Amino acid sequence: MKAEIITIGDELLIGQVINTNQAYLAEKLNTVGVFVERMTTVGDNRAAILQAFRSAWGVFDVVCVTGGLGPTHDDITKKIVCEFFNTDLIRSEEVFESLKALFAKRNWPWTKMAEGQVMVPQTCKVLRNSTGTAPGMLFEEPNGMRKKYFVVMPGVPFEMKSIVDEELLPFFEKERFGTVVRHRTLKTTGIGESMLAEEIGSIEAVIGTEGTTTLAFLPNPLGTKLRITVRETSVEAAEQKLARAEQAIRSKAQKYIYSSDEMDLEDVVGALLQERHWTLAVAESCTGGMIANRITNVSGSSNYFNRAFVTYSNESKIELLSVPEELIKNYGAVSREVATAMAEGARKNAGVDIALSTTGIAGPTGGTAEKPVGLVWIGFADSAGALALKFNFGDNRLRFKERASQAALELLRRKLLKLETQK
Repeated sequence: MKAEIITIGDELLIGQVINTNQAYLAEKLNTVGVFVERMTTVGDNRAAILQAFRSAWGVFDVVCVTGGLGPTHDDITKKIVCEFFNTDLIRSEEVFESLKALFAKRNWPWTKMAEGQVMVPQTCKVLRNSTGTAPGMLFEEPNGMRKKYFVVMPGVPFEMKSIVDEELLPFFEKERFGTVVRHRTLKTTGIGESMLAEEIGSIEAVIGTEGTTTLAFLPNPLGTKLRITVRETSVEAAEQKLARAEQAIRSKAQKYIYSSDEMDLEDVVGALLQERHWTLAVAESCTGGMIANRITNVSGSSNYFNRAFVTYSNESKIELLSVPEELIKNYGAVSREVATAMAEGARKNAGVDIALSTTGIAGPTGGTAEKPVGLVWIGFADSAGALALKFNFGDNRLRFKERASQAALELLRRKLLKLETQK
C-alpha cells in the first residue's frame, strides 16, 4: 500500500512549529505495510487543501491528513473533508459520550465549541481520541480488489500519536496488506558513525544478500542508531531475520550498544542501579543539572537517585563538595584533579554508593590554548576509588551539555557493567 501524508497549518509553513507528525506517521505506517511515497504541507487555505486532497486521492492507496480539526475559526479541515467526500456533518453519540467523560475527568464546563467537536462527517468511521477533543475520521472506498483509505487526524502531536497507536494501526493490522514490516533500532554511544561502521564490517555479512533486510546508520549528537528493517511475508519470518541481524551486529559492537528500541541511556542506568540496589548522586558544573534532569525523567528514580549538587562556582565546589581550595588554585576548576575530587566529595557528602561529576568549558567563550572550549572532565567515584576521563565536545554550548551528560551516563553504565572505559 502506497501512501501520502498531508499536514495542514500555516504555522508549519512559516517555521513556527516543527513538523514532527510526518516522521511519526511514516515510521508507524511502515510497520503495517503502508509505505509513504510523498509528503505535502499546505496552509489553512481551502483551495490549497482541496488541491492536495485531489492530488493524493487520485494516486495513493492511503492518504493521512493531520491538522485543522480544532474548535476555533481557523480550523477548517472538517468542513473541507465533507465537501471533498460530498457528505454532511452529523452528531456522533460515540464522540459525545467520549467527550463527556473527558470533560468530567478534567472538570471542564461543556461549551458551544465542545458541541461542535461532536459533529463528524456522516460517511466516516470515527477514530477515538483518548487525549483530546477532536476525533479522527476514516473513509474507505473500493479500489478494484482492494480498498482505499483516507484518514484525518488532529495536528496536535500527542493527540495524533494516540489515535495512530490506539486506533489506526490496529485497524490496518487487521486489514493485512500482505507485507509484514518489522524494525529494530539498536542505540549506540561513545563511538562515531564511521568508526562504528568499521567495527561492524561487511554489511552483507550482517543482513544477508536477499534484499529483504536493510540496515541504516542514523547519527545524532548523542550517538548513532542502527535501524534494522525486515520485509517478509509472515511475522515469524520477519522476527527470525531481525534476531539474526541483531545478533550479528551485537557480536561486533556489543560494548557500544546500550539499548534497543525505546529505552534511553537514563532508563538503562536506572534499571542497573535498581537491580544492584545502589544509590547515586551527581555533582555538576558545566552541565548545569542536565544529568540530574535526565535521571529524574525516569519513573521510580527516587529508589536510587539521592541528590544533585549543581556547583557552578569555585566557592560552591569547595563548600558543598569539600574540594580542596589548593586543587583549584594549582590545577584549575576544569581538571582531572578537581573532577575526581568533586565525585569523591559528592559520594561522601551524600552517603551514596556511586557519584558522577562534570567540570568543563561549555563556550563559546572562556577557552585557552591549554584548555579549549569544549573540554570537559567527567568524574566517577565508588567504594573502590575515583577516576576522571577527558573529552572535547565542541563549541556549541547546548550540544556540549547534551553530549557531556550522555558521556557521563555512559561512563556510569560501563562501570556498572564493568566494561572497559576510555582512558
